[in-house]
Parts: sequence; structure tokens; C-alpha cells
Amino acid sequence: MTAGQVVTVVGIGADGWAGLTGVGREALRAAEVVVGGARQLALLPQDECVGERVVWPSPLRPAVPRLLAAHAGRRICVLASGDPMFHGIGRTLAEVVGAGALRVLPHPSSVSYACARLGWPVEDTEVVTLVGRPAERLAAALHDGRRVLVLSAGAATPAEVAALLRDRGFGPSRMHVLEQLGAGKRERRIEGLARDWAEPAGDPLNVVAVECRRSPDAVRLGAVPGLPDAAYEHDGQLTKRHVRAATLGALAPAPGELLWDVGGGSGSIAVEWMRTHRSCRAVSVERDPARAARIGRNARALGVPGLRVVTGAAPEALAGLPVPDAVFVGGGLTVPGLLDACWEALPVGGRLVANTVTLESEALLAERYRRFGGELVRLAVAHAVPVGGFTGWRQAMPVTQWAVVKGPGPSPGPDVDTDTDTDAGAGVDMDAAQGSPYVPSGGQR
Repeated sequence: MTAGQVVTVVGIGADGWAGLTGVGREALRAAEVVVGGARQLALLPQDECVGERVVWPSPLRPAVPRLLAAHAGRRICVLASGDPMFHGIGRTLAEVVGAGALRVLPHPSSVSYACARLGWPVEDTEVVTLVGRPAERLAAALHDGRRVLVLSAGAATPAEVAALLRDRGFGPSRMHVLEQLGAGKRERRIEGLARDWAEPAGDPLNVVAVECRRSPDAVRLGAVPGLPDAAYEHDGQLTKRHVRAATLGALAPAPGELLWDVGGGSGSIAVEWMRTHRSCRAVSVERDPARAARIGRNARALGVPGLRVVTGAAPEALAGLPVPDAVFVGGGLTVPGLLDACWEALPVGGRLVANTVTLESEALLAERYRRFGGELVRLAVAHAVPVGGFTGWRQAMPVTQWAVVKGPGPSPGPDVDTDTDTDAGAGVDMDAAQGSPYVPSGGQR
């Protein structure tokens, strides 16, 4: 692009040229180059839009700078489906050329059309896009009584959605598949329950609306940290729900932030960090391959398939990871260099939370607390259990937790190795100790 050149982005619906505003039509008539998908370009009349037509190559994003450079100095119009700034090409263009070089003319989005047809308030409707993304993302949005709109990747998406709903205990949910929205007589609507869905693949241009209903026997998953332990596949290495909720409270995730979960175990801390907001990211580091695979399965089952799993031993496996906003260490605290590596990776203002049940690691956390402040707390949980014909309390092993915000100042210095055996895959597992002692067969928690 040349200095001062502006790209006009015109949103277009399934009704094509007839549905465009006068401003949008004038921009397309005046364009020397019109860029878009083949389906979108086919909606323009040849006699009205005489500019050169260019189909987006695939993959699209890397091609954007090259394509714009090839047409520098010419009047360029880009066609987009619906609202270009809602899961559309407008975002990519703004990131590549800057918002100041764009003129965006939006059209009603498929979400607006779908809510209008269904009578659903847009502000009360959850939207999940599966365009170029795994269907498992939908699982995090499933709550009894909620309404969800799924932006489809194609004709096969409704069947994928129905299968996921059945698998996650939401078979009684009612589905509405809305095809060719905004195209007048070509619009079509199909309804049915997810548990009974057997409709053949229809039009690839569709939106799936879901009225969520949970099966009575399905595990209830809330919107805050502390999911039921039964929600996870695990081998005993699982931070139990009460300690997990307190740990996420100390980590304090915010939208867009990145967590390092060092010694992932079953991945529960990373999973629930990501569930707090769709833009939260996490890397789970686990040296045991079987456990690393299990973390991936838990992430997909609970709606955060974007969780990155790194198989390897810390601190070596931490090298090259993106800078975290927060770090959680649930074990291996006395491994030489581990705590130092986590601390050094944090920027000023980053948070570190470490949990332990061993006296050796507790001594290390107490020493760090003395030097660097933060909060040092002991978490104790007891469960009511039968005692003969009565009921009594069974105390789980208490968990010592150090939570600190990194300020400007010197590094903590070398770790103090107070444990001659260390807890690098050979000590008492902190997570399992929430219920009963458990000796890991290997791998770092």
C-alpha cells in the first residue's frame, strides 16, 4: 500500500447486491480492485462492478500484505460476510495495515439475523465460532438454561454440535439450524433435540442455535473455579476442588493473560484458568507422557482445547516459552533451579503461586516469604465421613501456599535445597495428598 491509501471493507449478506446500502454499492462501483471469497464475489453484478476481481488465496493471513502491496495506489474494496469486524476479515486487515487505513461499511451479522429470527436478545446470547477452530470450544459455554449461537465451519457442523452436546450431557438441548440467513426465500430452519439429531448435512452457510438443557445425570459444571473432581480424568494426581478454587483465587486470572502450570498433573489448574475467560491462555508443563496426554484430553473435554501441553521436565522445559503473567508450581519446588527459573521468567507485576504438603518444600517457601513477602497461608480441608453409626471429620493433609506479586528488585538467588531426595517425581504427591498419601511412579507435579 502507498502512504495515505485507504482500503474499503464492505460487508455483504446472503442477499448479495440487493441488500447493500447505497454507500456500499458506490464503493464497489468505484473500486479498481475487489478482493473477496469466490462465493462473495459471485454475488456482485458484472455490469455494476467492473473492477478487477481477486479471490483470497489460502492461507489467507500471510497473503494479505503481499496482495495489498501488489495493488498499491489502486482503489481497493474488500468484501466480507456480514459485519467485517465480527469474526471477519476486518480484524486481520486492522492488524496488518492499521485501523487508520481502513474504511469499514458493516452489514448485519449472522448473529443479528439469527437472534432476530429466534426472538433472542443479542446481549443475552453466547456466541462461539467454530470457523477454523475445534468443536470442543463449545463445551465451555454449555450451562443449563443458556442460549448459545454457534458460527458454523460448514455443512457438517450441526452434526458435530449435536454429537458434542450428547457427549457432554446436554442431549436434551434443542437445536435450531438456520441456513442462508438474510437470503429471503432461500432461508431454511431445521429444529430438533441434540439426542435425536439425524439430519443430513445441509447448506454450508448456516448458524446453529442451542437452547442448553443438561441431562439430570450429567455432572454440573459451574462458571467459577472449583469444578467437581469427577469432571477430570486423573490417576490420583489432581488438585482437589477446594484447594484448586483457593489456588485460582490467588492466581487471579484476567482476560488475555498467560499462565505457566509447572508440573501439570491432570491439568486442572491450567484448565480452570482458561475457563475463566475465552481469551485466557495457558501452558501446562508435565514430564510424564501419559499424564501430558491426559491433560490434553481433560482440556478438550472441558472446553479449552487451546491449552498448550509441553512434555518435558522443568526447569529445562521452560526454555523458550512465552513470557507468563502468572506461574503456578504445584510440586518439584526443591528441584535445583526450578523456582529461580519461574521467578526470572515473570515480569514485574507477575504473580507466582506455589503449593506444597512437604516440610522440606514448606521450609523453602517460608524462606522466600521472609525475603520477598506476599502471602503464606495454610489450607486445611476436612470431609465428613461415617464413624460407626455416627459422623466425624477426616482431615486431609494441609497445603502450604505462597502467593506473591513480583516487584522491582533483585532475583531470589539460588534455591536452598533442603531435601536430599527432592520431590522431583519421587516424593509425596501434593495433589493426591489432598485425600491420602500417594507416591508418584514418576513425573513431576
